[in-house]
Amino acid sequence: MNFPETLLYTKDHEWVRVEGDTAYVGITDFAQKELGDIVYVDISTVGKTVNEHDVFGTVEAVKTVSDLFMPVTGEVLAVNAKLDGSPELVNNDPYGDGWMIKVKLSGDAAGLMSSAEYKTLINA
Repeated sequence: MNFPETLLYTKDHEWVRVEGDTAYVGITDFAQKELGDIVYVDISTVGKTVNEHDVFGTVEAVKTVSDLFMPVTGEVLAVNAKLDGSPELVNNDPYGDGWMIKVKLSGDAAGLMSSAEYKTLINA
């Protein structure tokens, strides 16, 4: 499994890429493998400020529906439009084209894990 060292991670299996005062959020390679084939991503929080640890959307796989938890506090600026027609991008490229939301940060990323810490969490 792949866990880029340039990203930060949560115990709920989301990743964060911070770029100045914005961040991109998605689910980890581990999470997408656990979920299986993703068939739908439902995010209706654009324009809303979502607090860290609150649900910002759901992801539906063949086997289950899972909540998506906000790794940082911020305003959801955009949802990855590519996921509407191609939700499988989350499976195929979780850290690239499979990103889920773009966020304007209003909190910090202090509570997030490094790649090494995340690998320890999932015993990778």
